[in-house]
Amino acid sequence: MQAFDVLVLGSGLAGQSLALRLADHKKVALVTKRHIEDGATAWAQGGIAAVIDPADSVEAHFDDTLVAGGGLNDVAATRFVIEHGAEAIQWLRETGVPFTPDQAAPWGMHLTREGGHSHRRIVHVADATGAAVHQTLTERVSTHPNIHIIEEHVAVDLIVGHKIGKPELGCVGAYLLDLKSGHVRAVAASHTVLATGGAGKVYLYTTNPDTATGDGIAMAWRAGCRVANMEFIQFHPTCLYHPQAKSFLISEAVRGEGGLLKLPDGTRFMPAHDARGELAPRDVVARAIDFEMKKGGFDSVFLDISHKPADFLRGHFPNIYARCLELGIDITQQPIPVVPAAHYTCGGVQTDLRARTDIPGLYAIGETACSGLHGANRLASNSLLECVVFGRAAAEDILANPRTQPRALPAWDESRVSDADEQVVISHNWDELRRFMWDYVGIVRTNKRLERAQHRIRLLEREINEYYTNFRITNDLIELRNLVTTADLIVRSALRRKESRGLHFSRDYPDLAPVARPTVLNNSRFPKGVQRWTAQP
Repeated sequence: MQAFDVLVLGSGLAGQSLALRLADHKKVALVTKRHIEDGATAWAQGGIAAVIDPADSVEAHFDDTLVAGGGLNDVAATRFVIEHGAEAIQWLRETGVPFTPDQAAPWGMHLTREGGHSHRRIVHVADATGAAVHQTLTERVSTHPNIHIIEEHVAVDLIVGHKIGKPELGCVGAYLLDLKSGHVRAVAASHTVLATGGAGKVYLYTTNPDTATGDGIAMAWRAGCRVANMEFIQFHPTCLYHPQAKSFLISEAVRGEGGLLKLPDGTRFMPAHDARGELAPRDVVARAIDFEMKKGGFDSVFLDISHKPADFLRGHFPNIYARCLELGIDITQQPIPVVPAAHYTCGGVQTDLRARTDIPGLYAIGETACSGLHGANRLASNSLLECVVFGRAAAEDILANPRTQPRALPAWDESRVSDADEQVVISHNWDELRRFMWDYVGIVRTNKRLERAQHRIRLLEREINEYYTNFRITNDLIELRNLVTTADLIVRSALRRKESRGLHFSRDYPDLAPVARPTVLNNSRFPKGVQRWTAQP
């Protein structure tokens, strides 16, 4: 049995920033399903929102976040994150992140604007902010002597006291599957942190990497944590539509810098849907595109920024320019074909302002968590900010609250299982799940569609659980098990919401309820929990 002071599951910005803040004081294990260079952070193009310009204000950023969130934001969490925004950017700069400079600005960084923001407040590294942040932190993490990187391992389940006959222990670690050897081992930790990202792969079309399978959310649910607001899945309005372009998104910043959405005949359509036009929040834009595609029978719509100078486009969007050019699309001359795709999980494991979950010793940060910041819809570029702010909050709480490390953990038992007789069951169920989630639980929903999805989920759950019980586990089986659990949480939450708000739009309930309330699913042995939702006054 291996043992660490802190076990961090996930190696994106949330997990890495936490590990770096702890490593001078604690022995940290950083677990990644593939390699340390992989992860959703590296895919983020836009930037990080923070109040940097004195002409901007915390109140303006706060108000923009509440408007985008459909009034469902936890106001304490929202204010907490935004008030610590500039501090988070400064920490990243000190860590070495090379934000795009602006020598004319006293603060030295170029600020762009994205949909839903009333000011320019997005710091960025050209159009590949996530990649630059991830590369910088990876270099720091990889060289720190107190951070032990465990690659090609996937967490199977959390080890919690009430499941091993010692409920007073809380969370004491996790079982990890070594993807090379196929062996499962117990890893003990005084504190365990879920930083496993979102669940975009539950849908057929997504901007997420293949690793985004809802692992942390599903494990926390099985362990007894509450999960909140899972109905709010953000669909990025503008994913590149091309048979050779898997999951390549066209940044929000393209519309922020003047990109126009058009029908195949060149007609603009956003002004007919919202007075803010292309700068409306993502949920509004995604629904408008979905509406126009279905009305016109189009395979895609087009995002046109070719009216801007070519040098400006190559300078501001070098990666988008290069990738599109590889596919025969010159964005300085042609519009970009785009479609919506599942992008961000606004709900997740319910946490408090110190990133604590319902289970002692277990924390959740980043997209895995539901801190309350995003409400019913994430405001563009608030997600990377949330990772850094709550990474620090969790680190401070861990350092201030030492816990006894378990001396021994039960070994993984494979005595009653055998090798799988065929893998087609997994691949078939995976494909079926993602297709019916896309068809029935997508941008526009109805009770009938949701009930159909729930029926199919119940059948898949039985098949998957039988398979899990009888055969040795694999990465694909673990991910499929987590995806079907996550899909169930999304559908359950969607059926509970009898209104249309933010990212959840129901034809059966098109109006807004008079009071904004979170959807909280309780699978907990700890009914008092850790957080009370602080709604808007």
